[in-house]
Amino acid sequence: MGTSALKRKYIIFSAPSGSGKTTIVREMMKRGFPLEFSVSATSRTPRGNEKDGVDYHFLSLEEFNKKIKNNEFIEWEEVYAGVKYGTPKSELDRIFSEGKLPIFDLDVVGGINLKKLLGKNALAVFIQVSNIDVLKDRLINRATDSEESIQKRLDKAEYEMSFASQFDVIIINNKLEDAYEETFQTLTNFING
Repeated sequence: MGTSALKRKYIIFSAPSGSGKTTIVREMMKRGFPLEFSVSATSRTPRGNEKDGVDYHFLSLEEFNKKIKNNEFIEWEEVYAGVKYGTPKSELDRIFSEGKLPIFDLDVVGGINLKKLLGKNALAVFIQVSNIDVLKDRLINRATDSEESIQKRLDKAEYEMSFASQFDVIIINNKLEDAYEETFQTLTNFING
């Protein structure tokens, strides 16, 4: 897929936890789409094995506020008191200069907000399962979360699924191969359109 003719287009993926979003995005990258994850900036401290510049660009609150003042973010929000997340413009310039398209892996509200900002230059894709029971089975089979944590994720997923209609495309991931094909066609049409 030639990248020289690429216009400045953006791809946004949002989904409830356990919907298979990351798996689908990685498959699209394997299939040769010129995509690269946009690395967000945050004012929170790294967790676990998170690396600066890979998982996030970690900034002090002071540095983050300075970048806001200098208009260096395409968008930003204060998710919790004193904890801000944003998309640095420099990150998008870097991705475009490599002949790739930025892909955003965002929560539902962030995805909708970014779509509003970028308009028709962005494709907002919502990945979901057909119903909450499928999600519950996946989260239980993952065996990485406590029962309480699973219930919290399911409650959040129901809330997030209520926003699906605000996205350009909803892809139902009940069968991974079908979701791959639908995503492949959707991205092909958007990038070449």
